[in-house]
Amino acid sequence: MENNRYLKALALMGVGGAHPGGLHLTKHILAREEINANMTILDAGCGTGQTAAYIADQFQCRVTALDNSEMMLEKARERFSGKNLPIDIRQGNIENLSYRDDLFNMVVFESVLAFTDISRSIAECKRVLKPDGVFYAIEMVLEKKLPEHELKPIIDFYGIARLLTEAEWRDLFSAAGFWNVRAEVFNLPFGDVDLDNTRDFLLSETIDDDMFDILQEHEQLTALYAEQLGFRIFRCSV
Repeated sequence: MENNRYLKALALMGVGGAHPGGLHLTKHILAREEINANMTILDAGCGTGQTAAYIADQFQCRVTALDNSEMMLEKARERFSGKNLPIDIRQGNIENLSYRDDLFNMVVFESVLAFTDISRSIAECKRVLKPDGVFYAIEMVLEKKLPEHELKPIIDFYGIARLLTEAEWRDLFSAAGFWNVRAEVFNLPFGDVDLDNTRDFLLSETIDDDMFDILQEHEQLTALYAEQLGFRIFRCSV
């Protein structure tokens, strides 16, 4: 994270719900699953813990919150402590998970995979999932191919290796052994004021002005490439 200005800005500002759709989308996809108190769920790349807190509170199940940023995890601890939630917090690398095989009923990635070695992260997710487990990923997709000179500013800003189309994401999930892959387009709600659709912030005591500029640049890129960049909800199972 130290070399990724965008992720550093998210951590310093403690942005929760940074993924498209925010908590509203998270609630939407989890409401369709039969989650009970006996299940174990991994929030991989948990950030400030907004999703992990919701899952633990709503479903009373066993939740593990994992992130490689100690700054994010400190803010997650603050969130969980304030809600008295018994969530297992771990610092670790998604590309090399320190969990045994077949441990989790569900793994959730929210705008995380693109910032990692995608193939390795998906393979690790498959390894730690139980045979009947479910894997959710909310990820940015290219709606249509872009020339290299237009791709480069996006890739450089987010510090990612590549941008993938929906078909390319599907191929990677299938290559890891997920034979049942569904991709969903989600229309973000507009107009109504809903706390679930807004980001929350757990600000650090000291934040350089350029961190605010980075988040503004993110908003500008999102608007500039609104027709070329979208996102999908991927639900994967064996």
